[in-house]
Amino acid sequence: MADPQDLHDLWLRQYHPAPEGGPTLVCFPYAGGAASSFRPLSEAMSPGVRVLSLQYPGRQDRRAEPVRTDLHALADEITRVLSSCVEGPLVFFGHSMGSTLAYETARRLEAGADGERVLGLVLSGRRGPGTVRHETVHLRDDAGIVEEAVRLDRGNAALLADPDIAAMALPVLRGDYTAVETYTPRPGARLRCPVSVLTGDADPQVTAEEAAAWARATDGAFRLRTFPGGHFYLNAQRAEVNTALAEDLAAFVSTDERVLHSAG
Repeated sequence: MADPQDLHDLWLRQYHPAPEGGPTLVCFPYAGGAASSFRPLSEAMSPGVRVLSLQYPGRQDRRAEPVRTDLHALADEITRVLSSCVEGPLVFFGHSMGSTLAYETARRLEAGADGERVLGLVLSGRRGPGTVRHETVHLRDDAGIVEEAVRLDRGNAALLADPDIAAMALPVLRGDYTAVETYTPRPGARLRCPVSVLTGDADPQVTAEEAAAWARATDGAFRLRTFPGGHFYLNAQRAEVNTALAEDLAAFVSTDERVLHSAG
């Protein structure tokens, strides 16, 4: 069995100091993304909240490792990491593919001994698991994958025009698109924890109805908030998203404290 500290160092990044105790906000990157995409959020939450960002295999300092192309297998790995390396209550924040991974990881934790540790999920830019779209970006040639990445985020255009950057990014993008586009949710119990969903009003990947479908994935409280913008609305709405996260985190903790007081 891998040493917990080795697993922590491999999978998790903490960019800013945080207090001991209290919940940990675990961030799940989007397709093609890396842990560093949540550095600004970590800075905004510090020093009041501990923020850990997941570093998936195949990118940045883990670029020598194969990209995972099975989302369920990746969720299994992340569940083992969080169970063995992170103590205390957890709140998950995911964007796009990261939302699905956060959901699948929470399902696994709730089904085991760590079930009560998950206080809530904040899910952004992703359709509820009961919705279906037939997508085949992962089957396109390199130019087609670049075209899709630029369509969703114009900021990628200059980066992916650089041959060296494109050579590093394309295997990650193809692998992540394979994982998310071949993903099928497994039947099973609904989540118990509350779920908060954030979405952009012009996101081509998520309609209002598809975002609202997350309500069917939990028996806990559900909240949906819509922001101006497309798939990466959260880049332009950073302050507003940070405020929403802080509100959700406070609500999750308050609910947990009320439940513990009632049980006592």
